[in-house]
Amino acid sequence: MTILLVVAAALVNPDNEVLLAQRPEGKRLAGKWEFPGGKVESGETPEAALARELQEELGIDVVPADMEPFWFLSHDYSQEFGFHLLMPVYVCRTWQGTPHPKEHTAIAWKRPQHMHELPMIEADAELIERLKHQL
Repeated sequence: MTILLVVAAALVNPDNEVLLAQRPEGKRLAGKWEFPGGKVESGETPEAALARELQEELGIDVVPADMEPFWFLSHDYSQEFGFHLLMPVYVCRTWQGTPHPKEHTAIAWKRPQHMHELPMIEADAELIERLKHQL
């Protein structure tokens, strides 16, 4: 089985809302909502990968010092896609720029208690529950 290492951010605004992004057509799980982030490339730290992904996906700049380790997610996608997902998740409350969807169909700010209103990807279910208790 292939292990896929990705990293994600819970970007939290001053109203304790978290940014979610909708996966675009043509990608796995198109139309579902997720936390922004992506694959960790060879030789890259998770923090460097997250800073790169947030710039590519949302047009914002985040420095690793502003990334607070939050949780480590492990989810089995072997039946559907042939890999097991490992994902360090960081909370970030500080960034430069205004987030906008560069690679996603749309973005939305939601409180964790209301994230169930959107069709979220399956792997994020436990993360949402943890955020409900932390924010």
